[in-house]
Amino acid sequence: MRGDVDVAVDAHPVGDQVDSFGVERGALYTPRSTPNALRLVDDATLQPHDPYASLRIPSYRSYILSTFTMTLAAQIQGVVVSWQIYDVTRDPLSLGLIGLAEALPYIGVALFAGHVADRKDRRGVSLASLALLVLCSAALLSLSLAGSWRSAGHRRVWPFYAVIFLSGIARSFLQPARQALGAELVPRALYPNAVAWRSSTWQTGAVAGPALGGLLYGFTSPSFAYAVDVALMVAALLAFASIAYVPRGARQTEGSVMESLRTGIRFVLREPVLLGAMTLDLFSVLLGGAEALLPVFADQILRAGPQGLGVLRAAPAAGAMAMSLYLAHRRPIRRAGRALLTSVAIFALCIIGFGLSRSFALSLALLAISGMADNVSVVIRSTLLQVLTPEHLLGRVSSVNAIFIGSSNELGAFESGVAARLLGTVTSVVLGGVASLSVVGIVAVRIPSLRKLEAIERSPLSA
Repeated sequence: MRGDVDVAVDAHPVGDQVDSFGVERGALYTPRSTPNALRLVDDATLQPHDPYASLRIPSYRSYILSTFTMTLAAQIQGVVVSWQIYDVTRDPLSLGLIGLAEALPYIGVALFAGHVADRKDRRGVSLASLALLVLCSAALLSLSLAGSWRSAGHRRVWPFYAVIFLSGIARSFLQPARQALGAELVPRALYPNAVAWRSSTWQTGAVAGPALGGLLYGFTSPSFAYAVDVALMVAALLAFASIAYVPRGARQTEGSVMESLRTGIRFVLREPVLLGAMTLDLFSVLLGGAEALLPVFADQILRAGPQGLGVLRAAPAAGAMAMSLYLAHRRPIRRAGRALLTSVAIFALCIIGFGLSRSFALSLALLAISGMADNVSVVIRSTLLQVLTPEHLLGRVSSVNAIFIGSSNELGAFESGVAARLLGTVTSVVLGGVASLSVVGIVAVRIPSLRKLEAIERSPLSA
């Protein structure tokens, strides 16, 4: 584990006023009759909608190709590592520790990584991070070829956790740099379209990767699967290296590292709609995620084996891919706030149903629907982040977003493993879904501006 109208918020004055973060508030907001309802304007909504507009930019196509191949590799790796470790330990907590091993470094350096993304060459930072991920994939291949992990239990799986720890550091630097660079490759008017295509590309890799990983593990060997992982990571590195990138403006270099980090955090705290969207996704994924426990469901509950695990892992992404393609071909969602809250509620209900299901087909369907719902929230949140954030803050704000969202997947995996050990696998998943549903209600009541959010577009004045 995401309308085309004019808008605005009453709280902001009309006119080209620039706040301390460099955001032209008059360009973003205009008064309207409904209090606290944010609507952002874009003249592009009056023009014929081109669903392939962002893909007509060569550098963005290279960006998309790199995203796809890296995602495919990471998903193959995730399936193989989780099944290998569970096969040795037979302990659901060991699956949670995989998430913890990646989350700790990811959170620990995320804010500094955002600072680096805003001060250094984003392309160079991304390439260095991808190179480290290539080395991590090669290390997993070497460990698998060595074979000493097979019968040694918990004592011999720690090298896998060490490699995952290093990959968490690489991902932490890659995420803000790559996301901020992607925003510089397309005009602001194309952000919703670009986000939809980026999401659909990621989801395509997330569909094919787990299925391919399960098939490779089940019908060949872990080592062969890791070899494919390495080849795909190298392809991602080469595709990213082909991007013709020229920064839109000079990087700011004044101020200390701590002041730079505080600036990114303050910006998020001053944007209640963005903060609310991040909070909603954080707790829904942290409490309601079931992905880490899929090896247990595949092995003990649904009796589907590693091949079935690959299909189960692919199901949410398959649903998300279908939804993201639909979103890419339609105009922006007219009532984005309501859509965001509804989609997260549907996601939580699907997780509850999955926990109670004993049918492989029903479980597969529920996971696919959960992926569709999750993708709606991902697209809305990602578009909000890129539309509301000035370019010189994109790296730092993306890193704050990474702490909220990216780490929630790994921390959610750890929480799932601990809860499964204490309460049982099924009970932990069902209660997690109920908790996620409760979070939706709390956010809807406490952040009315998010509930009243309408179409997300950018005024041409702010571009």
